[in-house]
Amino acid sequence: MSDPERLSERLALGVWPGLRRSWSRLYQLLRADRWFPHVPLSLGVGLAGLLQLVPDLRKLLGLTLSVPDLGHLNEGFSTLAIHGIPQFAVGMLLLVMSLGLLWHSRLAWVTTMLVTLAAVAVQLIASGGHYPLETGYNVMLLLALLAGRRYFDRSSLATGTLFALTSVLLTLGYGVFGAYLLGSQFHPAITGADDALYFAVVTMSTVGYGDIVPVTPEARLFVVSLIVLGLVIFATSLSAILGPLMNNRLIALIQPRRSRMERANHYIVVGDTALARNSFKELQNRGQKLTLILPRQMDEGPYQNADIIVGDGSDIEILRKAGAERAKAVLALGDDDSENAFVILAVKEIGEGIRTVAAVSDARNLSRIKRVQPDLLLAPQVLGGELLAMALSGEEINSETLFDQLLHVR
Repeated sequence: MSDPERLSERLALGVWPGLRRSWSRLYQLLRADRWFPHVPLSLGVGLAGLLQLVPDLRKLLGLTLSVPDLGHLNEGFSTLAIHGIPQFAVGMLLLVMSLGLLWHSRLAWVTTMLVTLAAVAVQLIASGGHYPLETGYNVMLLLALLAGRRYFDRSSLATGTLFALTSVLLTLGYGVFGAYLLGSQFHPAITGADDALYFAVVTMSTVGYGDIVPVTPEARLFVVSLIVLGLVIFATSLSAILGPLMNNRLIALIQPRRSRMERANHYIVVGDTALARNSFKELQNRGQKLTLILPRQMDEGPYQNADIIVGDGSDIEILRKAGAERAKAVLALGDDDSENAFVILAVKEIGEGIRTVAAVSDARNLSRIKRVQPDLLLAPQVLGGELLAMALSGEEINSETLFDQLLHVR
């Protein structure tokens, strides 16, 4: 579900319904949930990183073609070099982070935000009141990263391992490339790729045999940046791998009795309310397979030996993890009517043939929930109010009216 749709539904805005429907159809047609916004943000950060490499690449390859110099676009980041962080190191770091963003890595998002924020701050200080094109690009990139923060929440073991491996390889490439480029500024001079690889590995590991020594300020700054970058990459790589590994181990120790159920031909119950607990109990007593989506981790309580997923029930990835496309029905039984509507909309984005049930607590929301077209509406609170009003006013209790108030079948 897109952010404009979510905001519009939450505020119950009735304006421009045709525009919202068109946006929803376009969103589904383009399969935007699979690539937006992490792919555009990754490309934007990757472009910023590549621009850092333009001057050194041209120097290394001897490019003297009369092409427009793109180096001015990266001044917002390259000004970080004034305190000893070479421009090339910043470019490599941004390239690594762009790959992390592509994998929805939370660590990559935080690191990119910090680097971008530092670049904007340094550029504003050094600009002397002038705000060139690169500052605007950096600010837009920062705002886009901030707006898309909820899409970068992954810290899985597989993602962490891949991110760590890529980070180490790119950092090693930076070390080899820089040592070869500055080879004449070392004693003895680095003249081959094998010497450059040897020096990069020794420096990144902080062994430092001392057989190859930088003799110019530029070479010394490069060595300092390689040591710092190597330590940061190794530390973040270890946290990216060990964090999910320890988390999975703790979950296994805390919940040793819980086993993974085959998620097919089952019911998915979203929410932790009295209605959700009672529905779970009755369906379980009838031998039905159930998967629960709960907003937070909790003691088993009424959910003995249940298949539980902790997360947001309106998140398409969570619903797919719960096997919504193979479920008999998805029951949105939370205590927030708007959240129940979001769950139904998310299910419909996965597939139109999935049956849905939505609970309604407030009678004023009935017409709004009907707009998302669930297959069945439950309104127990409305039924209670109707019964009480009938009893106190002495009206005859009509079973058909009551049933219609409780269940609204599409």
